[in-house]
Amino acid sequence: MKRRLQKKYIILILGYSVALLLIPYVLDYRSKTPQIKDGFQQQKCPDLESTIALWSSSRDRTGNSTEMEDYDNSRSHSRKNIYLHATWRTGSSFLGELFNQHPDVFYLYEPMWNMWQALYPGDAGSLQGAVRDMMNSLFRCDFSVLKLYAGSANVSTSFIFGWKTNKVICSEPLCNAYKKHEIGLIRGDVCGKCQPRDLKELERECKKYPVMVIKDVRVLDLGVLVPLMRDPAINLQIVQLFRDPRAVHNSRLKSKLALVKESIQVLRSKKQTDKYKRLLVPSNRVNRAENYVSSAMELICDNWLSDMLLVSNAPPWVRRNYLQVKYEDLVMRPVAELQRLYRFSNLTLSPAMEKFVVNMTHGQGYSSDKPFLISSRDAKEAIFAWRERLNVEQVNQVEAYCSEVMRQLGYQKRNMDKI
Repeated sequence: MKRRLQKKYIILILGYSVALLLIPYVLDYRSKTPQIKDGFQQQKCPDLESTIALWSSSRDRTGNSTEMEDYDNSRSHSRKNIYLHATWRTGSSFLGELFNQHPDVFYLYEPMWNMWQALYPGDAGSLQGAVRDMMNSLFRCDFSVLKLYAGSANVSTSFIFGWKTNKVICSEPLCNAYKKHEIGLIRGDVCGKCQPRDLKELERECKKYPVMVIKDVRVLDLGVLVPLMRDPAINLQIVQLFRDPRAVHNSRLKSKLALVKESIQVLRSKKQTDKYKRLLVPSNRVNRAENYVSSAMELICDNWLSDMLLVSNAPPWVRRNYLQVKYEDLVMRPVAELQRLYRFSNLTLSPAMEKFVVNMTHGQGYSSDKPFLISSRDAKEAIFAWRERLNVEQVNQVEAYCSEVMRQLGYQKRNMDKI
């Protein structure tokens, strides 16, 4: 009799223990099931609590509405610093060129590139703090930070990445090859003849300009910039560029060899997450470079979704200093979008700039043989080229990985299974 009771108790205890173990699993599975299709449907709200927590601490810091008004006023009287927040192959070089051409803008093209090269193969996540610290220094016209990643190289104006097309560096007084107020693309072979100048001279020029713009693709998460956005001395504004993920994927594949190292760094930042472990083992049947570049696309869409969530839960002062731009709008309605960009940046739009942006979007063909070269393009072909270049499987995969981002940005799925 006692043995029967003991067995019953043992069975009851085991059943209770199993139930305790299964309940959290079932609840977790049920919360994810509606958002998963074929194993890789994009989730709708990644890290919601941590995202909102960023802004709740900001509200605690600023206190009442009067303090917020003082905070806004202190920003309005300092010069504007603008960060063009984008990822690889979204058209960010073209967007940056629209600021590079303006005579009132001090423009830097991807100054964090040298850092990533110097710290390779560090993962992208661990480099985010260093990226923010460098940006903090650059926006204060302190370029000595560039020397930290130069090694034995002599750091001058010819060290900064993209310097051969930089209008400040190639124009008077640093060089007499061009004049800052004249609108037109800078030729690398002409600017390349300019003599290197000391960074102190560049810093002096930097302090003369009412607007400074940095274009870069190495901030993965907008939340990284929250400390800079809170600092009224920096007066940071964000312009974030989005593009149809299918077009981004197509362009990334076209430039895959140039993007392998960056893609590996992005993937390494997620290597401990079970969701992404399958992405880190290249298939023997697929070109290894293509596999790395393709795998990073899922992470890019998740980062986009996280950024949109961050902004939607942000205080009003943040949304006033944030502008969302879609590449398709920029190239199909160039003058209207340029007006919106310049209004946000407190810049005047000249007839010469209007003509420039129209010419840049009404060129011949999709792109040149050099994918990172800024040149005049056919806007419609640039937008829809993915339809001809991606196969059904590639389109379906991107549409699945990036489904929620596409929905929120208004990109319609093509449904290629029915074609």
